[in-house]
Amino acid sequence: MKRILFILTVVLLQSSTSYGQQPINRVEPPNWWIGMQYNEVELMVYGQDIASYSVSLDDYEGVTLKQIKQVPNRNYLFLDLKIDGNARPGNLTLRFTKNEAEPVIHSYPLLKRDPESKNVAGFNSSDAIYLITPDRFVNGDTGNDTVDGLKEKADRTFKGGRHGGDVQGIVNSLDYIKDLGFTAIWINPILENDMQTYSYHGYSTTDFYKVDPRYGSNESFKSLCKEARDKGMKVIMDMIANHCGLDHWWMQDLPSEDWINQWPEYTETNHKKTVILDPYASKIDYKQFFDGWFVPSMPDLNQRNESMAKYLIQNTLWWIEYSGISGIRMDTYPYPDMYFMSDWTKAVMDEYPNFNIVGEEWVTRPTIVSYWQKGKKNQNGYTSYLKSLMDFPLQNALVTSLNKEKTWASSWTDLYETLGQDYLYPDPNNLVVFPDNHDMGRIYTQLNEDFDKYKLALTYIATVRGIPQIYYGTEILMKNPGTDDHGIIRSDFPGGWKNDKVNAFTGKGLSAKEKEAQGFVKKLMNWRKNSTLVHSGKLMHFAPKNQDETYVMFRYDDKEKIMVVLNKNTKDMELDLKPYKEILGDQLTGKDVLSGTEFTKAKKISVKAMGAMIIEVE
Repeated sequence: MKRILFILTVVLLQSSTSYGQQPINRVEPPNWWIGMQYNEVELMVYGQDIASYSVSLDDYEGVTLKQIKQVPNRNYLFLDLKIDGNARPGNLTLRFTKNEAEPVIHSYPLLKRDPESKNVAGFNSSDAIYLITPDRFVNGDTGNDTVDGLKEKADRTFKGGRHGGDVQGIVNSLDYIKDLGFTAIWINPILENDMQTYSYHGYSTTDFYKVDPRYGSNESFKSLCKEARDKGMKVIMDMIANHCGLDHWWMQDLPSEDWINQWPEYTETNHKKTVILDPYASKIDYKQFFDGWFVPSMPDLNQRNESMAKYLIQNTLWWIEYSGISGIRMDTYPYPDMYFMSDWTKAVMDEYPNFNIVGEEWVTRPTIVSYWQKGKKNQNGYTSYLKSLMDFPLQNALVTSLNKEKTWASSWTDLYETLGQDYLYPDPNNLVVFPDNHDMGRIYTQLNEDFDKYKLALTYIATVRGIPQIYYGTEILMKNPGTDDHGIIRSDFPGGWKNDKVNAFTGKGLSAKEKEAQGFVKKLMNWRKNSTLVHSGKLMHFAPKNQDETYVMFRYDDKEKIMVVLNKNTKDMELDLKPYKEILGDQLTGKDVLSGTEFTKAKKISVKAMGAMIIEVE
């Protein structure tokens, strides 16, 4: 890796790459819109010795060229455009002049903005999210499995290879996802990832403005967002501000040495997230956390570079405006410069006030996760504008409680006490709750393929506060026995490829238990979709008693109540309702959503061994 960084520096200083006669290879962002709050746009212009050209903007009402910025690499220019409110749609004419030669003309599109785009509604607690790794879901277009000019070819026999899933496959499956009861889709990164190997996961971006052709095109992704919206569903785009891929086009010819965080030799992040607030943290530990690389193939971007910061903010706004997405999941949220992340999130929320972003902060301590949520008053004065976070603490506690053996204390204590720390969050109802995701073992595997525990877990995720997210295939008990290899965790969805022997869309080849799981998820999520009480109601839970393997919580408001019972006892039991008198009263009348069992003026209820109940109280 030391050799790679040395080469980058040499290329930067010599600017020796040849690009033929065309002086302009790229202008990013490729266009902008009138009527945006973000109306000062910095264009990155890239081309051989482009800094040797003089640049001017032909007269255009409402638009001015405020600044031309040069950087150490003369193959780059940064042009600052100011777009006033009186500007009209059209094409700006940028003239690049050198000596006595004919000027090079670049026509830059300034588009009309959809007046409703600023009001796009983000995902919220009324939604349930279906998470998809696109390469592994459905192959809707076999013609793009292998694309000429891209390094990695399709190889479905290789667990870490490209398998052929794509945007069209997701489009073809929208009705299936909707029928399951989901109202939003989170798609793992779909931008170009032109790496030599293991490119399918998408987290090594090589072009921030281009959908990977093996998934489709920018236009096909935009169409997916529209088709989903027409069906009442939202699309959440996975983004990465912390790093890019080593084969990103600019890595062979950096604008400046500080475009990425470089070290004398390869230095990995220490992942020590406590340094953010640790009063005793050393400066080198602090620096290594933020500036260290994730892996050698993912250069760490330097958001303290002003042009890099603008580039990332503009790229995000461009994708929201262009595609019509309803949310963003930001990968590795705490690893970029944290003050940049505050600026980035604020820029998005200022432009789209009803939008939502969920940040990944993979740590199991609510004290750290809560640091990043909007409204948190932090001791160091840090202000965040991030509305939502992935609730890793609750996921960890759920699995721990379900797998823990009975002791003198209830095994539900971990889950109960973790939820009890919600006082740390400014808005716990905006957290995303989940049994598993693309980076961890499948929940069925985490629970040692115990079907009863699986149903307890999903019942809890569907009824606790927050926004539930389920990984594709969870509904049919996909698993990863004996391995944590991500290529196995992200296995192909059965039925997503022609001639698959098992087809989860039709039920062909599914076992009886897999069909039962699919039906369970469908019932659970469709019920949740129509239960406004679960979306926004208050929550009350009762401390699990020692030697008692039941956990009871209520969702309620001034008019309605839902009682959730989770029973880990291995025998059927009678649950005395007296301990819940303060919310339930002296007796229970209602119906269990899952079994259909009705209760009339009950003072005790029968609960199945290892069973869950969701009782709508009358």
